[in-house]
Amino acid sequence: MQSISNSPKRFMFVLPLAAAIAVAPLFLLSNPPGKTVLAADKASAKSGDKASTPSASPAWDRQAAERYLDSREVWWQGWDRTQKDHGTYCISCHTQMPYGMARPILRQEMGEPAPTGAEQAMLDSIKKRVNMWKDVEPFYLDAKYGAGKEIESRNAESVLNAVILTSYDLTNSAVSQAHLSDTTRTAFDNAWALQSKTGPVAGAWVWQNFHYTPWESPESEYHGAALMALAVGEAPDHYRDDPKISANLDALRGYLRSHYEAQPLLNKVIALWASTRLPDLLTPAQHAKLLEDLKARQHEDGGWSLTDLGTWERVDNSKLETRSDGYATGLTVLVLEQTPINGQSAMTGPEVKRGIEWLIANQDKTTGSWPAWSLNKNRDPKSNIGLFMSDAATSYAVLALDARK
Repeated sequence: MQSISNSPKRFMFVLPLAAAIAVAPLFLLSNPPGKTVLAADKASAKSGDKASTPSASPAWDRQAAERYLDSREVWWQGWDRTQKDHGTYCISCHTQMPYGMARPILRQEMGEPAPTGAEQAMLDSIKKRVNMWKDVEPFYLDAKYGAGKEIESRNAESVLNAVILTSYDLTNSAVSQAHLSDTTRTAFDNAWALQSKTGPVAGAWVWQNFHYTPWESPESEYHGAALMALAVGEAPDHYRDDPKISANLDALRGYLRSHYEAQPLLNKVIALWASTRLPDLLTPAQHAKLLEDLKARQHEDGGWSLTDLGTWERVDNSKLETRSDGYATGLTVLVLEQTPINGQSAMTGPEVKRGIEWLIANQDKTTGSWPAWSLNKNRDPKSNIGLFMSDAATSYAVLALDARK
């Protein structure tokens, strides 16, 4: 959450939290920007034009993606700004959160028997904070960051802890043997205790807001609530049917339904994802319209751009990047892969196929990462902070590519 979404192959997004200390992610490519062509404009292109079809290699490099993600986690844990009390780390939404979703899947796919050192250190930190919940300090103190930041950061952390730990519970064993660990149950308990009971946020969580989209901004409240719904729906042991949480879950459903129409497309994608685990979150009309909106915003090269999934403005007034990116493409493909269309899996649909081709073709063969750009500032692509969006993009790309199996 440092700032400056049931089978063994289950996937969660997550939307990370952005930079509380006035840092926002950006990862720039060296290639010059090209013209953005949306699927809605395809009629003007020749159907047989080879330039409109991405030239994809037949495979992607899991080892390179693994090296990139592990190296970023190592860096994150060593950064002085991430160090918190009791020897714990801040749970970053851009780096740790998606890493916690993708890394166990990668490890499973590659036949690795145990977490790496960096991965285990992340898990140990999360579990320590969950089990010492009343004793550990919030990541951001009011005295240093302003009134309300302790509540905001505490709420956001509680949800993200539940999301990540559920992910590990689902990948620790075969689906028929998966169980919700005691620590994960405690993480859910911590989150439910902080759920808003009254007011405009009732059913959700007062979310961390440093005006950095999409993770720490006003719209992040809905994003975080949808992630929580996804985690509850995916949790083993039929957790969503536990009578102890029925009132909490009803309130969460009510919030997601009543606030859906006002959300940017990015948040609606997370709600769609949650609806694959918790039925009836979206109406059939909302479901159909969202699929059409996503189809219309697919670029001619097969990818999607975060710029097209909302109405954003950078705080430094620089122009937003309009090229397809790994964050929007990875997340959209991942959710579409799990979303039925007219009763059929979208996995074999043309939009998903083209999105997968884009992901395979656009992995950086040197670093193993995928590109993505900040919605907030024009960042130095060589800086560690400038890689935050690429961290999230790489995790979502990994999840989408492994989900196709």
